[in-house]
Amino acid sequence: MPELVFFSGTMDCGKSTLALQIEHNRSARGLKGMIYTRDDRAGEGKLSSRLGLVTDAVEAGAGFDLYGHLVGHLSQGGRCDYVIADEAQFLAPEQIDQLARIVDDLGMDAYAFGITTDFRTRLFPGSQRLIELADRIEQLQVEALCWCGARATHNARTVGGEMVVEGAQVVVGDVNRSAEEIGYEVLCRRHHRRRMTSASSHAGALSPDVLPVNGG
Repeated sequence: MPELVFFSGTMDCGKSTLALQIEHNRSARGLKGMIYTRDDRAGEGKLSSRLGLVTDAVEAGAGFDLYGHLVGHLSQGGRCDYVIADEAQFLAPEQIDQLARIVDDLGMDAYAFGITTDFRTRLFPGSQRLIELADRIEQLQVEALCWCGARATHNARTVGGEMVVEGAQVVVGDVNRSAEEIGYEVLCRRHHRRRMTSASSHAGALSPDVLPVNGG
């Protein structure tokens, strides 16, 4: 049976690399896929990984009908055996519904790749809808690490190396940006709660962590 599968993880989990790998493996077997993406770091209509791999994709912007686009492609004699949707967290909930309709009505697998929560630890609407609708949710096994060495579970937005917790939910950026730019960093929950990025943790002598109790 065809499935809607949601591959989720943090920003550094290698989700786009896996999307490209799935595309390569299936195309090598003679299958033809349709790739959708939104707000990729490489620019409009691109699916890119941090390993430097890039392929063309269809930009699924606001109001874009994924189901209608694919039906139009098929009705004009095009072929499609499966669908890949990268940066799925940026898709609107109705676009996730369209992915589910592709699976149910057109009988093809749809693979969605995205991060689950934003820099405020809130679910992206697209990711929330995927959690609600997906036949299967796969946590990506590439382990992202916080600067402290612990497993990274949260995405942080930084400006000048300092973590921020206010602003628009979607601001396109990337890791390893210069200090003046908006960037992102993955942190463990502990250091996300304390707003301690790699830059701020080395910005001076820090007091050792102590238990939050009063002496008596």
